Amino acid sequence: MNKKNKILISACLLGCKVRYDGRDNLIDNDFIRHLQQQGRLIPVCPEQEGGLPTPRAAAEIQDKFPLRITSTDGEDVTPQFLSGAEKTLEIAQREGCCCALLKSRSPSCGNLEVYDGNFTGTLKAGSGATADELMRNGFPVYNERQLDQLIEFIELLDGCEPDTQRRAS
Repeated sequence: MNKKNKILISACLLGCKVRYDGRDNLIDNDFIRHLQQQGRLIPVCPEQEGGLPTPRAAAEIQDKFPLRITSTDGEDVTPQFLSGAEKTLEIAQREGCCCALLKSRSPSCGNLEVYDGNFTGTLKAGSGATADELMRNGFPVYNERQLDQLIEFIELLDGCEPDTQRRAS
């Protein structure tokens, strides 16, 4: 495998307890473990990169244009989310990442949908601050529900035929 093709990954997906509630979102997948053993995964938590503590109040995107993200306690955390997005982009560029695997539905990392800003668990189409920043700068962004697509992308970059035996179930 080509070791140059590194993948930026939400740290919570690797079991790091960096979620807003101090927990993780560990994904149990052989292909991800294989990439980790090869040293190809670059873990990052954009919210921590932006200066937010763990644990922290949950946050949701209130407005997209201009971006406004608030926490459940009413604090405007937009500056921290934007700073985290910029720092995460810098990490991805510095490390030579080819793509990103980020946590779905997160106000930072969600790539297809995010919570609607009412803190009721309702989803809407859209992406988080970090996913937006990465995609604007040419990085393909996948979430943990898109492992099949990520695996196919990585195998093609590595010059391998896609191995359907390794696909996520």
